[in-house]
Amino acid sequence: MNKKSLDEINGSVKVPTVYESAFWQKFLAYSGPGALVAVGYMDPGNWLTSLSGGGQYGYQLLVVLFCSILIAMVMQSLSIKLGVVTRTDLAQAIASRVNKPVRLLLWILNEIAMMATDLTGVVGTAVALKLLFGLPLVAGVLLTIADVLVVLFFLRFGIRRIEFIVLFAILIVGVIFATEVCRAHPALLAIMEGFVPHQQILTNHAELLLSLGIIGATIMPHNIYLHSALAQSRRYDEHDPAQVTETLKFANWDSIIHLIAALIVNALLLILGGTLFFHHGNLTSLQEVFYALKNPGIVGQLANPLMSWLFAFALLITGLISSITSTLSGQIVMEGYVNIRLPLWKRRLLTRFVTLIPILIIGFIIRFNEHQFEQLIIYAQVVLSIALPFTLFPLVAITSNRQLMGPHVNRRWQTAICYALVALITGLNLAALF
Repeated sequence: MNKKSLDEINGSVKVPTVYESAFWQKFLAYSGPGALVAVGYMDPGNWLTSLSGGGQYGYQLLVVLFCSILIAMVMQSLSIKLGVVTRTDLAQAIASRVNKPVRLLLWILNEIAMMATDLTGVVGTAVALKLLFGLPLVAGVLLTIADVLVVLFFLRFGIRRIEFIVLFAILIVGVIFATEVCRAHPALLAIMEGFVPHQQILTNHAELLLSLGIIGATIMPHNIYLHSALAQSRRYDEHDPAQVTETLKFANWDSIIHLIAALIVNALLLILGGTLFFHHGNLTSLQEVFYALKNPGIVGQLANPLMSWLFAFALLITGLISSITSTLSGQIVMEGYVNIRLPLWKRRLLTRFVTLIPILIIGFIIRFNEHQFEQLIIYAQVVLSIALPFTLFPLVAITSNRQLMGPHVNRRWQTAICYALVALITGLNLAALF
């Protein structure tokens, strides 16, 4: 029998039974895991693609963001269903169905993907520290080792308080960008038109590639693994069909609402880029955006050091918060595939040290050139794109197994749609890769 997924938090949050409490009390009891997952949809990779999309094409790619989040909702719902119904996470479910060589191969591939996820957090945090405090990039990279203390500090409070901390951080980031967008006075009608598909997205080669980048940066392997474990943090009667059904309902509502929040944050970034930087050249780095926000020659009277400072502060928050989710995801992958259990602080240090080695080597080779350094985020997205099919195809296959899922098995039409979406994502990622 498999060990509990993330034993420290598994079944640690009591929820009302089917027959007690009002709707909103139940909703609040189940809310939280979606916030931890939503952070993964607001990492520096998403920042770059959203800002670049707005700067180059105005609001036209808002429809691409919207479709990406819709696909993410479908995949996260499958992850939730796997965790709630089977009480196993995706790594455990896959490992129990493949032989040892395949299991080890998948473990190595996913460990590389977890390090790529961690890399985006390191680069984003280092850039934010440079912009806020003037720290050299190499110093910022080395200082990210200390974020293990942040993780340990948060984990002391238990998963419920961590969920509230992350939710509060998301709200802060959302308020920051909402304030900056409102101050920029975007054209509301043009924004609404951005949610309507345009033929140009398919006919303009450069716009198509950037659209692929947005989709590729949105759905990442670690979020799928993470949600299948976090869904088990609620303590419910798994032998009561009505309780399982209710758990699935509220867990999916939690996921949908927080993914909508992620959509809003990314849309605000794209709108900010489209309002302030459209027709002002292609801003291809976070540092360029930071300096442009206080440059009257680009944003006119809206130029304000406070806007640029808030931008960097939001980047720092997401970089630090993402360290929590990447630690938990890495633990899920290690325990599930090779049954190795480490204390979370050791796991965090191991992942961070292994991640820092290529960052520092490449950094010294490029002499920590600011623009080239941020391109590491793009390379990380390539790695995640390669790993994604090895996560999504098994997820669809396992949740379509009637013997395992019982009455909650995917319907045939759901399976067909999910396989089509996975094939589409895989094709788009391959197209972007080449």
